[in-house]
Amino acid sequence: MPPAVNRTMSAPEWAMLVSLSVLWGGSFFFTHVALDAVPPFTLVTLRVGLAAVILNAVVPLSGLSMPRGARVWAAFLGMGLLNNAVPFCLIVWGQTHIASGLAAILNATTPLFTVVAAHILTSDEGMTGNRIAGVLAGLAGVAVMVGPAVLAGLGTDLLAQIAVLGAALSYACAGLFGRRFQGMGVPPLATAAGQVTASALLLLPIALVVDRPWTLPVPSASVWGAIGGIAALSTALAYVLYFRILATAGATNLCLVTFLIPVSAILLGAVVLGERLDPQHFIGMALIGCGLAAIDGRLRAFLQRRRRPSPEVYRGRDI
Repeated sequence: MPPAVNRTMSAPEWAMLVSLSVLWGGSFFFTHVALDAVPPFTLVTLRVGLAAVILNAVVPLSGLSMPRGARVWAAFLGMGLLNNAVPFCLIVWGQTHIASGLAAILNATTPLFTVVAAHILTSDEGMTGNRIAGVLAGLAGVAVMVGPAVLAGLGTDLLAQIAVLGAALSYACAGLFGRRFQGMGVPPLATAAGQVTASALLLLPIALVVDRPWTLPVPSASVWGAIGGIAALSTALAYVLYFRILATAGATNLCLVTFLIPVSAILLGAVVLGERLDPQHFIGMALIGCGLAAIDGRLRAFLQRRRRPSPEVYRGRDI
């Protein structure tokens, strides 16, 4: 049985969460370069396939071995389906019909789905008023950062929007499903290797049928560099952090990374590409910060300390 995780995250867990958001936020740079020469399904297959090669090589070098039981590999397939194959396909299809900004806002509903699902399906990640308020504040922050113009398309291309919401729900279910690996005794590194291996097996037939990659021209060195970056950093390393956070902090806290990814992407754009930061970005970041503090429990603890009379007040009353 996993330990109770409905608690405030520690500093190392926050550091891993922020690092994960940077790795996934950086994937937008790699994807932008790679998609100029590689179609979407081929790119995501290469992403998880190369990550599988890397992690399966690292596992024995770390003194570990991959589990061989049918029960564990069935769980890897389930995790690959929920965390990669289904959401990747839904988002890729959805973004061909709606703006990427709107897709980002819809994808940011993942923590909301996680809070509800965790309350129903788990005994240690119950729903609280602070968590709901924090999720709504974080979602509002993402919407402000992306900009109100993208909401003009809300309600049109309904199937595409439902597809992206379905991806968010799939990510939420994956976070809860992935808790079982700790109970199985599978370490985060082996879990990450098993998931991306299963994901590659699931996505390969789709890429072969839809993209027919053997008909494509050979990508340039810069494109291969981007593919290597998204596989090694934004997938292999990122999923090691993902399963480590999940094992100790729980699915609800893990899904907070959905709010941090737009922040990381925008800050990376400002630092690396010299893109301008507008006032809406800072307002959105502030809302996201408040949401994270509310979900984590730190905001409630801070307010309780502010309301609690100081010892001097009590001594004054005794006089």
